Amino acid sequence: MRKLTLIALVGVFLLTGRTVHAQQLDAAFGLSAVHSTSAFDASGSFFPQSVGGGVFPTFSADFLLYKHFGVGGEVSWRATRNFSGGFAPFRPIFYDFDAVYAPPLGKRAALELVAGLGGESIRFYQDFFTCGAFSCSNFVSSNHLLGAVGAGIKLYTVHDIFIRPEARFYFIRHNFEFSDNHATRLGVSIGYTFGH
Repeated sequence: MRKLTLIALVGVFLLTGRTVHAQQLDAAFGLSAVHSTSAFDASGSFFPQSVGGGVFPTFSADFLLYKHFGVGGEVSWRATRNFSGGFAPFRPIFYDFDAVYAPPLGKRAALELVAGLGGESIRFYQDFFTCGAFSCSNFVSSNHLLGAVGAGIKLYTVHDIFIRPEARFYFIRHNFEFSDNHATRLGVSIGYTFGH
């Protein structure tokens, strides 16, 4: 997953060539909370277990290519394993690659609207290790396609440092391990703008 993110960012820089020096790059780290339908409210083919709860560290970056339009990506994961419901401990990881629209709201603020595609990777932990040809792990993964939309407001404090309250809405395909097919992430990030 980290390699894919790095490859995507390098690809964006290579595609833009000589225009990189005139554009804007934002990088940020934040903390979030994820909320979803309660396990008690699961219905139909959904398992009575909520994907929400806990603290989710988040890394994000965006690159504005033309005026206020650009591309971006983020990854957010639960900091600790979730033991809710007496089922196997798990850790959800959300990641997405987005189209970004970031118009200024004066000299010290900017709106940020995003929409894109990504995935939810859920690691279900076991009491034993399974080994392959090159490594061993104590979890199995379940992966699902997701669509993401969101918004944030970058509030510039000192020079090019910003604080960004943000919200993301995830629409997750075949999320049968949990009580619903969507989740909401609310958080705050601190970041830096290069080329502002």
